[in-house]
Amino acid sequence: MARALARTALGSRTTAASASQACLDPSLRHQLGFQPTGYDSFVQNQPGQLQSHRARLHQQISKELRMRTGAENLYKATSNTWVRETVALELSYVNSNLQLLKEELAELSSSVDVDQPEGEGITIPMIPLGLKETKELDWATPLKELISEHFGEDGTSYETEIQELEDLRQATRTPSRDEEGLDLLAAYYSQLCFLDARFFNPARSPGLLFHWYDSLTGVPAQQRALAFEKGSVLFNIGALHTQIGARQDCSCTEGTSHAAEAFQRAAGAFRLLRENFSHAPSPDMSAASLTMLEQLMIAQAQECIFKGLLLPGSATPDICPDQLQLAQEAAQVATEYGIVHGAMAQPPVRDYVPASWTNLAHVKAEHFCALAHYHAAMALCESHSAKGELSRQEHIFQPPDTCEPQGPTLPQHPEECRKLAKAHLKRAIMGQEEALRLHTLCRVLRKVDLLQVVVTQALRRSLAKYSELEREDDFFEATEAPDIQPKTHQAPEVRMPSLSQVKVTDFFHRLGPLSVFSTKNRWQLVGPVHMTRGEEGFGFTLRGDSPVLIAAVVPGGQAESAGLKEGDYIVSVNGQPCKWWKHLEVVTQLRSMGEEGVSLQVVSLLPSPEPRGTGPRRPALMWNQRECGFETLMPARTRPWPILAWSRKNKQSKTGSHPDPCTNRNCVTCP
Repeated sequence: MARALARTALGSRTTAASASQACLDPSLRHQLGFQPTGYDSFVQNQPGQLQSHRARLHQQISKELRMRTGAENLYKATSNTWVRETVALELSYVNSNLQLLKEELAELSSSVDVDQPEGEGITIPMIPLGLKETKELDWATPLKELISEHFGEDGTSYETEIQELEDLRQATRTPSRDEEGLDLLAAYYSQLCFLDARFFNPARSPGLLFHWYDSLTGVPAQQRALAFEKGSVLFNIGALHTQIGARQDCSCTEGTSHAAEAFQRAAGAFRLLRENFSHAPSPDMSAASLTMLEQLMIAQAQECIFKGLLLPGSATPDICPDQLQLAQEAAQVATEYGIVHGAMAQPPVRDYVPASWTNLAHVKAEHFCALAHYHAAMALCESHSAKGELSRQEHIFQPPDTCEPQGPTLPQHPEECRKLAKAHLKRAIMGQEEALRLHTLCRVLRKVDLLQVVVTQALRRSLAKYSELEREDDFFEATEAPDIQPKTHQAPEVRMPSLSQVKVTDFFHRLGPLSVFSTKNRWQLVGPVHMTRGEEGFGFTLRGDSPVLIAAVVPGGQAESAGLKEGDYIVSVNGQPCKWWKHLEVVTQLRSMGEEGVSLQVVSLLPSPEPRGTGPRRPALMWNQRECGFETLMPARTRPWPILAWSRKNKQSKTGSHPDPCTNRNCVTCP
């Protein structure tokens, strides 16, 4: 499955790159370095000009990033106060230049106007997250050396498996923005779990250096721990879910449902990453960033749910209870975006999160709060035709004082309803005007015409309704409208991504079962030894599957004379590798031997040079799973690899210990 996914992805790299642009709205594409929609037609009219300008900007940004990296290294390395102050000043200049270059790139990316749809179906764009980028990695040299030195096999015989691994990793750098891309990332993550269990151990590992670029700042980070590679892939799974959700058509119920599901999956990926990885070397994978991203995905899922509620009632007359429900749903969306905006505005997140994200979250908080008041006003306007229904919706307002248990109730008199509706419309108008003001303050958001269209349409609706309710004899100021109580009938759930649905096979399956043949264990190959059947058989008892274990050796028997010991694993029978044979297969093969006897090869486990968990920990920015106290479970033979099934109990290694006396009824003493 993983090989097919890798071949498919490598064969459609261009299609994936173009599809990746379609899922991003124009205001945010510059954060990811993608070309804007309509770029191909623009280049046909002005050949190469836009591309050349973008390339120059990217080169300047890369230069500034290198300068910043060097300055940061000098700042960390020196203890001289004057040097540190000088470097800090230089860093501020570099960061200012980077901000200006990114703003220029954003303006260039938005220079191509895209025809915006007209009508009531227009919605505010979502915020997708860019994928982390990485450098090419040479798996061949360290893996071949490790296979030759530790596993005692010819490393060059595994060139095909290593090439498949490299092709799979290369394909994950540009996954398609659909389910196939998610399956590709999940397949590579599964292979990383196999690699972690087989080749990576604190005492012995390939010594690879993994390079990844921060998704938010573009700053490179590197680390030797495989956990950094796994965490970066898991981050990209979450980011890919955000891009799939952002490209959905929210003008239909199916689109809003798929978008909400994608954002909930993204929230699950970021939570999984935050709970199981620590000390990340890049800002986008820090605990603060992942918490903010999880909150952002929940807010966007809540927004999709609200959009879905608007669709069924769009073709039917306004009904009072439906309008009150929409008011509370909109207030819930506003509350979620208020939380997101607060998280983005707090250090250290505000230092590296794009300013356009912070402003867009603020605009959405104001916009949906205004929508809540608008729908409350619409419910009050229709109250005269549904008085009985309105009386049952009493607790939709927040109490003005936190000491009061309940807020004000809905009025029942038509004139009181009209005045309160005017008050809510006034707050709606003020909120939408504030959203437009915030929109114009951000240089990036000013280029997003779609955002301005949505808020302007909402403002016009509120003004039109306010004019209908206005009377010439309204000499008194309208009453103050209370806040809407946030409430949702479909709260988003943080759903873990479906990582275990992709069934993969360990590329290095030929090395043997992970329970024995990994860098956690040390063993000695014994044999081949030739044995003949005696009066009491071969003189040993077998137990277990893949590989089959010599559970007991009969004193004075043939096995003891041949040098076999209790605890040895049979790896070859008459020259046939049997590391993956079942217990019954080995027993059947031995029983079929005639007077000529049998030739066996076994491995004897050696004691570990250093017990696990002893000695000081080395300083590192990010521990892998075992160092964090997580243990990757071994794959069950009847189900796919458990992608993230870690146990918080640090299990002690049993290598070097003798097996317990055989009490299993399935154990067979070979005749």
